[in-house]
Amino acid sequence: MSDPGPLRPPAATDRPPVPTLESVTTIDADGSHVILHPAGAHGRFTRWRQIVAAILIIIYLSLPWIPVGSYPAVFLDLANRRFHLFGWTLAAQDMWLLFFLISGLGFSLFFVTALLGRVWCGWACPQTVFLEQVYRRIERWLEGDAPARRALDRAPWNAAKLFRRVAKHALFIVVSLVITHLFLAYFISLPELWAIMQSDPAEHWTAFGFVFISAGLLYFNFAWFREQLCIVICPYGRIQSALTDDHSLVIGYDDLRGEPRGKPGTAGAGDCIACNRCVQVCPTGIDIRHGLQLECIGCAACIDACDDVMTRLHRPRGLIRYDSLVGFGRGLTRWIRPRTIVYGILLLLGAGVAGSALSTVKPANFTVFRMSGAAYFVDRETVRNQFLVRILNKRATAATYTVSVETKEAGVKTSGFAAPVTLASMGEQVTPLVLLVERRHYTGPFHFTVRLRDAAGLSLAREIEFLGPDAELLRAEDHDKGIKR
Repeated sequence: MSDPGPLRPPAATDRPPVPTLESVTTIDADGSHVILHPAGAHGRFTRWRQIVAAILIIIYLSLPWIPVGSYPAVFLDLANRRFHLFGWTLAAQDMWLLFFLISGLGFSLFFVTALLGRVWCGWACPQTVFLEQVYRRIERWLEGDAPARRALDRAPWNAAKLFRRVAKHALFIVVSLVITHLFLAYFISLPELWAIMQSDPAEHWTAFGFVFISAGLLYFNFAWFREQLCIVICPYGRIQSALTDDHSLVIGYDDLRGEPRGKPGTAGAGDCIACNRCVQVCPTGIDIRHGLQLECIGCAACIDACDDVMTRLHRPRGLIRYDSLVGFGRGLTRWIRPRTIVYGILLLLGAGVAGSALSTVKPANFTVFRMSGAAYFVDRETVRNQFLVRILNKRATAATYTVSVETKEAGVKTSGFAAPVTLASMGEQVTPLVLLVERRHYTGPFHFTVRLRDAAGLSLAREIEFLGPDAELLRAEDHDKGIKR
């Protein structure tokens, strides 16, 4: 579909609001939400952001389709409490490893922010990626450039405006549904998703409700709320002041070079010609010339816009650029400093501990726990403990396991696991295990080992305590009853 062009030439009232440091541009004086229409930027950073966004979107869309072993590359099977990550299967009992994932992401964020500022927000955050590279692209395609979109907002309703708005919001809804359906596939797999989509919604009302509620939230966010998520809800912009310092890489305006502002040819003027192009392309509606601000997401659109103007004026690029606050003051940026050293050490320590923890994950889960009820039982001949042994096969193929009891105590007999146990892929079995000790050999509580083995060389052991009465009291009881052992 070709762009029908603006409905009318943009008037003076179509200009975007002027940013100040008193309040955010997206909130009007009466508290209402001002819809921003940032202009499109063109340049090296915009191209690289488009490439990065395309890669991230392709990864998001393709992971449920890529098989690794017998499962998708990422399959978080909540129903069966199994989590398949690139051929690595974790059971619910392995969820303690999430601590290392979450803490690792935190330390990585601290370290990267201390070095590169809000590079995550501008280059990799899903909010930025989908808003700038999907939803706003649809908007520009149907409604034109920024002046045309502002003109359309103020234009009376007619057939052309109705067509554009209905088409835009219809595509927004379709994209939101695609995103949420693919997100659901991460938890139920694509074949199951396809089966649910073909069945009666009443049969899968939970999945149906999840998809449409989530799609509705996405639509609301990307069609209306937009940059307010970054400004009002996301806490990252508020904590960046605690994570960065004067040597962190940020986007800023070189006021030593740019001030005082003036039109080309003005005597004594700096390089900034007050064209406000940097303001027009900003997705959060700030003026970067006011300095580093909470609303800046580090997208570099203002850099490309300013560089384009400088190139046309045959002036050096970089009036707005990536640099540190020290660098803008003509100082020397120090990349290695206490903050980055501490964050880097914490990141390396966390990575080391996480690697060690992940190395303990085995292709089978094996737990031994005591049956509910009395801790032990005593009869005329034996002292008895009762346990349950739970085995989970996390391999993609069937496996056969043997369970044995290892102890140095005499007179120990076992009941259960007389034969090997064969479990299908992701199969699970809970089997009773009973230990009996003859009263004449019983010397008191002791520890023993339950060992699990398979044909592939896996060997897992669990140390358990055998509980019972005091041995001397038991012998005294036998003596009183005239029982000889």
